[in-house]
Amino acid sequence: MRKTFLTCAITGNLTRPEQSPYLPITPSQIAEASLDAAEAGAAAVHIHVRDPATGRPSMELGLYREVVELIRQQHKSLVINLTTGPGGRFVPGLVQPREAGPGTTLLPPLERVRHIELIRPDICTLDLNTMNSGEEVVINTPRTVQVMAEAIRACGVMPELEIFDSGDLHLATDLMARGVLQGPGLWSFVLGVRFGFAATPATLMYARSLLPAGAVWSAFGIGRHEFPMLAQTYLLEGHLRVGMEDNLYLAKGELAFSNAELVKKARGMVSDLGGRLASPQEMRTALGLRPVG
Repeated sequence: MRKTFLTCAITGNLTRPEQSPYLPITPSQIAEASLDAAEAGAAAVHIHVRDPATGRPSMELGLYREVVELIRQQHKSLVINLTTGPGGRFVPGLVQPREAGPGTTLLPPLERVRHIELIRPDICTLDLNTMNSGEEVVINTPRTVQVMAEAIRACGVMPELEIFDSGDLHLATDLMARGVLQGPGLWSFVLGVRFGFAATPATLMYARSLLPAGAVWSAFGIGRHEFPMLAQTYLLEGHLRVGMEDNLYLAKGELAFSNAELVKKARGMVSDLGGRLASPQEMRTALGLRPVG
């Protein structure tokens, strides 16, 4: 029987604290939520950090370090996946669109991976999308992706390629052909983001058809699409992700009290479909990740 990896995305970058009183904010809350998710069945946790005082997204190195240390003190084998997404947002100025307006976070690529070089997690995400995001733009140029990919590779961390649309996938395969990325790769399809991949079975099957042979892939739906796409992804033999970064609801109108609740629901769905979730050590072995001392 195949074993499915389940990642829990703990707090994210765009989910707002006012949307749910249960969203983890502080390093201790994020670490505790990660450990509870592992207890519920997650093999990996995907981590952003937030300013403990305001709840807003942060890139503070000390916050990342504290979260990882708190997790590792209690769980050595849990696969830790840190984000590199923050620092890619541009808001055009209203008067002069070439000038950065309020809300712009655009940073040089090496600043976006500094925490990866210092902490060296098992996995880190690598976004390949340049796309509209509301009235803003997310920018990941080929050069930016290449610089980040080379830095990630140099410190021995496995990149998870975040794919929001088919062009992102074509960029990744081009980088593989040029030796910037190692194939066949670890891939993640993001479904249901406005102006990106639609959260439909047809989209998922199309995206999967573009992957290189031997690729390891997962997919997840945003908001109300989380659990329908989880079932579809499992049936197409992909790996899975749930968590408060992507969705705050256990069911329509019912806030999840914790990330662990979302993981338990996902585990139950996989079990009902005849499947089994991989343990952290099984995921670590399957991906060839280095042991944690």
